[in-house]
Amino acid sequence: MALRSAKLSLFSPLHGFLDKGRRSVCQRRRSMAPTAKVDNEELRRLKEVDIDEAPARRHVRDSLKDIQLNLDHILFKTPGNGIKTKESYEVNSRGIEIFSKSWLPEASKPRALVCFCHGYGDTCTFFFEGIARRLALSGYGVFAMDYPGFGLSEGLHGYIPSFDLLVKDVIEHYSNIKENPEFSSLPSFLFGQSMGGAVSLKIHLKQPNAWTGAVLVAPMCKIADDLVPPPVLKQILIGLANVLPKHKLVPQKDLAEAAFRDIRKRDMTQYNIVCYSGKPRLRSAVEMLRTTQEIEQQLQKVSLPILILHGEADTVTDPSVSRELYEKAKSSDKKIILYEDAYHSLLEGEPDEMILRVLSDIISWLDDHSLQAEGSLVTATA
Repeated sequence: MALRSAKLSLFSPLHGFLDKGRRSVCQRRRSMAPTAKVDNEELRRLKEVDIDEAPARRHVRDSLKDIQLNLDHILFKTPGNGIKTKESYEVNSRGIEIFSKSWLPEASKPRALVCFCHGYGDTCTFFFEGIARRLALSGYGVFAMDYPGFGLSEGLHGYIPSFDLLVKDVIEHYSNIKENPEFSSLPSFLFGQSMGGAVSLKIHLKQPNAWTGAVLVAPMCKIADDLVPPPVLKQILIGLANVLPKHKLVPQKDLAEAAFRDIRKRDMTQYNIVCYSGKPRLRSAVEMLRTTQEIEQQLQKVSLPILILHGEADTVTDPSVSRELYEKAKSSDKKIILYEDAYHSLLEGEPDEMILRVLSDIISWLDDHSLQAEGSLVTATA
């Protein structure tokens, strides 16, 4: 998650919606990143652009792309030399134009595929660019897409009319990549952050034997009990979503502040303008609640190798829920790492040494499981 993916913004806001007098504090931060070279007036102008639809989001991203990659963040210091990148727009089977990007090692065939599922307040560009480069330089073919309504893909910004359809779109996109003869024999891993953890788990539950493993970073796989609306309010939320599905709720908390421990890095999130940072839409909130409740009831069905990573000080997604996933998953190959004092955005918002530690843990796990998969393939074909 690069900015504001969370249980806090999607479910507890019902109380704020009903209390219209409550002042929202979820405002995009205005302070400049220390080393960014951009005109204040230009940045202010871009922030004021209506980006509800994809063409405007694409224009804003094009205006900031070079500035983003030159921010003084450890992820953006990862060199792009030796990596083949490709950005694409393709219309899927539902007629929606999907933005995607890939990062491949230039000098060799990838050892495995890593397919990224981003968070609610995230995209497959910006901070993930640096993460993808690290993975590609470690020998992995990295593929990412923006969900419909998110980032540079077509659709109303931040609107999830159906989580199941969103998951089907992701399955379709990554299935097409995996079926490519160039990659079809390679191990394949899901990589989900925050809401992307829920997407990854839903994909696995629909395709239980299709993936070699999954890396789940601060996954949103269940809503903490103290954040689920009481039954009466939940029914009101569902009723309102049926009448005003695209209407926005009032958030209660600045989630960039909750997600980023490093203040300097937190200030850089203002440059990720195309991420969804507005008030959650009613239908999106209902779909997220329904989805996490479904996942909660099926944790014991999780059977693929999983690596779960979570900050112990995360107040956006509950680390105790990750422990529950670890304990209930029937997978015989599962590992959980909890990072002391770390917040939600483990790969973007922590001090440099923590980010490097988390990246090292991910790459080490992928290396081990890629080798295991290669060994299994050799044995099967011998």
